[in-house]
Parts: sequence; structure tokens; C-alpha cells
Amino acid sequence: MYHTPVLLNETIEGLNINPNGYYADCTFGGGGHSRAIMERLGENGRLIAFDQDADAKNNIIDDPRFIFVGENFKYLKNFTRVHHLFPLDGILADLGVSSHQFDDPSRGFSTRFNSEIDLRMDSRNENKATTILNTYSLDQLQTLFANYGEVHNAYKLATTIIKSRTDNPITTTFDFKERIAPCVPRGKENKYFAQVFQALRIEVNDELGALKNLLVQSAEMLKEGGRLVIISYHSLEDRLVKNYIKAGNFEGNIEKDFFGNPLTPMQAVSRKAIMPSAEELEQNPRSRSAKLRIAEKKGVVK
Repeated sequence: MYHTPVLLNETIEGLNINPNGYYADCTFGGGGHSRAIMERLGENGRLIAFDQDADAKNNIIDDPRFIFVGENFKYLKNFTRVHHLFPLDGILADLGVSSHQFDDPSRGFSTRFNSEIDLRMDSRNENKATTILNTYSLDQLQTLFANYGEVHNAYKLATTIIKSRTDNPITTTFDFKERIAPCVPRGKENKYFAQVFQALRIEVNDELGALKNLLVQSAEMLKEGGRLVIISYHSLEDRLVKNYIKAGNFEGNIEKDFFGNPLTPMQAVSRKAIMPSAEELEQNPRSRSAKLRIAEKKGVVK
């Protein structure tokens, strides 16, 4: 299967779907979440779906109520307005890498396969992970691995990469793993490589920048009472989502009006993040780090 939708029932319940409403699936992928939304839409309902990965086009839903956009979700505002779907009743984003991407050796997302370290969600992007590994400075690499991978020995890792690429550029997964072997804690190899590859993937695809863009646009594009549902998979993403819902900014600093009311466009529907059930974890182990947060756009205070 292309992709098992994570937290599917919780997502659909969180969107609180109006059959005649307008919805956006910002991470179409295999189309699992989109199909579940379509099943609940009436004749006048519409769903616009975004995915920058060219492979996602193979899963397009043949339905006049469905619109596919082969671009990153940071263009949500542009295309939603072009297709006259403003304002939206609900916005969904599942920020995880799909099983299909992990299981395709040519994409370089998995450390299990010996392939070029590509990591691009959008093949039109010129910035591959190999470009970063072979051209970034020591400071750039250290900052990247420390901030995006939370790698504890980021300086040592960056230094090792700089030294190893002097004579021969880094190209493949296994070659890279071998070169940085002195940096890897014994017994924690899998976790360490996952952190390193996460950092590279975030940088290649500007994932956090795109997420910030989406959160700001969602406050503008949703109608009053419209729902925002975001599924994140690591603390960097979840922190941005949590802070924006709580404070309307990414630092989490709440500003209040004269009466002490928070000056925020969104209101949390679920106080805590929703996690996968034990049953879902058993059926889909890749959902283990998923956190779902639901917010509703506030009405304008008159």
C-alpha cells in the first residue's frame, strides 16, 4: 500500500466536516485522508489537495469535487483563491514522510538502502542532501545538525564530514554512514542516523519554513469556526504548531488585549496532542511518533 493514513478517524472527527464545505488536504500523498474527506462531502463540497512529490499524481481522485495541485502547501493561499475556495472550512496537514518515500531506494530517505542521499520531496528542487554535505561550511553543518537533528555531538560530526569530503565527495548512504562512524554512539546507531537524516531532510525541503507559512496562512484562509488539523512527527514541528495555536506566534509568547483576552486567531480544540491508539501502533508502527493537534479559528470580537 502507498501510505496507511495515520490517525484517520481522529483527523476526520477533528475536521468536523460540513458536507457543503471547502477543505484543503495539504499533504495528499497516497490520498488516504483525502478519500475519507471526500466520502463525507456532499454535491457542493470541494476538496483541494497539495503535494509537491510527483509520485502523488498517480493517486489523484477522479471526482469533479476534487482539485489536485502539484505544489508545496506553502502556496495554499494562492491556489485556494484561484479555484474560488475561499474561505475554507477545514485544513489538514500530515507532515510525515510517506511509507512510499521511505521504501523507494532511489529517493534516499531511508538509511536501509545504499543509494544517493537525495531527500528531496520535490524533484524540481536543485538542492539535494549530497549538495549540502559537500558544500556547506563547518558552521552551517554544525548549526544544521544541532538545530534540526538535535544531534548532541554536532561539532564533531560537522568536522568529520568536512575532513572526509576533502579528497572524495560524499554520495551514497552507506559511504556516508561509514565516514561518520567515529561519531556514532555504540548501541544507538539507528537513532543517531535517523537524527542526522532528519536534519538533512528538513534543510533540503525547508520543512519548518513551509510549516510556518502554512500556519500563518491557515489563520487567514479559514472561516470563523473552521478547523485546522495538523499531524506532526518530531518535537521541532510540534512545538511550532503548539505555540502558534496557543499564542499566534512561533515563540509561544501570549499577548493580551486590555481585558486580558489572548490576541490569538486560533483556539485549541483538544487541550493535549492526540496520540495513536495501541491498536493503531500495532497495525502501523510508523505512526508511533505522531501527534495530532486540532484548532478552530476564533470569531472576530465586535
